[in-house]
Amino acid sequence: MNPRIKTVLAAALIAASSVASAQQSLLNVSYDVAREFYKDINAAFVPHYKKTTGKDLKIEQSHAGSSAQARAVADGLDADVVTMNTTTDVEFLADKGVVAKDWAKRFPHNAAPTTSTMLFLTRNGNPKGIKDWDDLVKPGVQVVVVNPKTGGNGRYAYLAAWGYVKKKGGSDADAAVFVGKLYANVPVLARGGRDATTAFLQRNIGDVLITFESEVVSVDREFGANKVDVVYPSISIVAENPVAVVERTVAKKGTAEAAKAYLDFLYSDAGQEIAAKHNIRPRNPAILKKYQASFKPIAQFTVQELFGSLSEAQKVHFNDGGQFDKLYTVK
Repeated sequence: MNPRIKTVLAAALIAASSVASAQQSLLNVSYDVAREFYKDINAAFVPHYKKTTGKDLKIEQSHAGSSAQARAVADGLDADVVTMNTTTDVEFLADKGVVAKDWAKRFPHNAAPTTSTMLFLTRNGNPKGIKDWDDLVKPGVQVVVVNPKTGGNGRYAYLAAWGYVKKKGGSDADAAVFVGKLYANVPVLARGGRDATTAFLQRNIGDVLITFESEVVSVDREFGANKVDVVYPSISIVAENPVAVVERTVAKKGTAEAAKAYLDFLYSDAGQEIAAKHNIRPRNPAILKKYQASFKPIAQFTVQELFGSLSEAQKVHFNDGGQFDKLYTVK
């Protein structure tokens, strides 16, 4: 081969190699029902990052029950960022030294760029006439819900039901009885939010699904419109969606700047718009108002108001031997 051609080919290979090595990748480890949301976030962020930095970036996603995901990251899954649906899952990683101890102060709104709430999905036409939490404890009503030990979706559903009784003036003893009746109507606990939706719509289990407000859009997209009716209970819970950079991974991969930029994007107008389009409540008041038709006004309470914090709720209700174990018998 001509030496000059060999030199040109070698230079081209070196250039291609440097481009390949220059392209960083991020792994976003997230909760179960956020798949479609982050697909759209990634599609918007990659060109934004290229435009603002000149750098190519590849983003990969991993989704399952939030607590299972947190354990996987703690056990070595190399997430660059975690985008969860309960603060306890991020606090767990902070306790393990995987994310920063002050992770909640690294981004606005206690590092939760969006919120959601819990509502009910019934079969088309709402044949059981489900209107509020009281209807879920009636005989003959089967409720599909996530196991609160494996997913934030399940913890928020449980706390929303408990809080419903408390906000109506009931005691903790009253709430325990009510929530016990509700879980007596649960035929099987789902592992995560998407598992619950699949059980409800593909396996035809149950009369009502308790899930995040954002799952309504996913159901319509995946299973087709008019498969379910959406029921807003009279009272529900504010579910914060916390995010954090995984310090252990970004230090090893050199992706700290890209990881922070990715999470910052969630707070941008573009990121907040994408959230609203997925029925995830944006923090930006102007964008929330713009999409007010999608977000029905509902009486909401915070975890802090009734339970102190999610960490306290975890200890009292969801740790082994806690309140949930006392009221739920595995079927």
